[in-house]
Amino acid sequence: MPEATEPQPASPLRAISLEVTAKPTFIHWTALILLVISVGINYVDRGNIGVAGKSLERDLGLTQGQLGMLFSGFFWTYALFQLAVGPLIDRFNVNWVYAAGYLVWSAATAATGRANSFWLIFGLRLLIGAGESIAYPAYSKIISATFPETLRGTANAMIDAGSKLGPALGVVVGVKLVNSLTWRGMFEAIGLVSLIWLIPWTLLIPYLHVGKVEKSDIQPPTYLELVQKRPLWGTVLGLFGANYTWYFYLTWLPYYFEHVRHYTHDRLAWIASLPFFLIAASSMLAGLMADKLIRLGGRPTLVRRSFITTGLAACCLLMFAAIEVGNEQWSVGLLAAASCSLGLFSSNHWALTQTLAGRNGAGKWTGFENCFGNLAGALAASLTGAVLGMGYSFYVAFAIACGFLIVGIIGFWFVIGNTQTVVWASESAPLPVARP
Repeated sequence: MPEATEPQPASPLRAISLEVTAKPTFIHWTALILLVISVGINYVDRGNIGVAGKSLERDLGLTQGQLGMLFSGFFWTYALFQLAVGPLIDRFNVNWVYAAGYLVWSAATAATGRANSFWLIFGLRLLIGAGESIAYPAYSKIISATFPETLRGTANAMIDAGSKLGPALGVVVGVKLVNSLTWRGMFEAIGLVSLIWLIPWTLLIPYLHVGKVEKSDIQPPTYLELVQKRPLWGTVLGLFGANYTWYFYLTWLPYYFEHVRHYTHDRLAWIASLPFFLIAASSMLAGLMADKLIRLGGRPTLVRRSFITTGLAACCLLMFAAIEVGNEQWSVGLLAAASCSLGLFSSNHWALTQTLAGRNGAGKWTGFENCFGNLAGALAASLTGAVLGMGYSFYVAFAIACGFLIVGIIGFWFVIGNTQTVVWASESAPLPVARP
């Protein structure tokens, strides 16, 4: 039975909330489709270095440790710039800020094809990370300000499905481009074609009146207030643990199948992309299921935390089983099942963040959480390279990823606890009384 809620006093925030919960318009859905496409491109650009890894290792004479550094370069700026992104999208039109970031990362991807040294490619990966840092805080700001609670799981699931279809298609297309154009041609083609997306997005911006929804007399929380909230640290710890495994997949899985399993390029394209396709499908289904349970009366935070922790636990068990079995078919099948389980987490954790943070706190909370959560990407990429460089096998690398999944469960279930939406100081303060 749903919990009773106290009636809310009339206020500017209340009026805006009523406007937000109205049925999304055609413009909003068009924007969402473009965002889904953009997040797919986003993940193609951050993950194509893994497809080119073996070729870079051969052509530039890189060690596995150096390869791990290249894989990790993106994550340092991507994570650290999140702290600046939150205030940026609170102050300026989030749609134009996102367009600028998109231009930066696509141009840097194309320029990678012209790079001829380790340090130049590393620098461009840092630039790609800086450009892409705007993405998730911007998505969170738009979704939390536009979609009602019962649609946020679906909207986040579509965004998340794009983030998984991106690397899936990126592996398939990337392998074929490397075969036909070399790794240089792959980077140039993907970067230049990606720029086409900016045309419909910039044409749509004048009609996407998100700015009207964002304006409020209620000020967003400061970072000082933010860091005093226990649920924030639960999401940070949870995302860090889960992201370690996700970015381990993204950066090292193609290399694993090519280097350890010795798959040919034709087989590699489909085997290495399979986990990402499965995560995308399960993510979409999990988002729809969570929304359905909430519409039936389930508490949003409890429903989403249950999906998240169940998915992480199942992924841990199945992935560990996959590295234990010797049969190749069973190993690939268990790894595929682990990928499906990861989808239960990925479609619900941003919806959980948006519910906990509320509309006014979503931008900064997402940026802060994404900053620390994505340092796991740098750790997964570099630590795996170091482990392999010291002569250990991928068994150790997979086992470490399993351990971080347990860290994620602790954060999302035990640290967050039963907290509902956080009430910020500016929201609880009395409204000024108008004088006659």
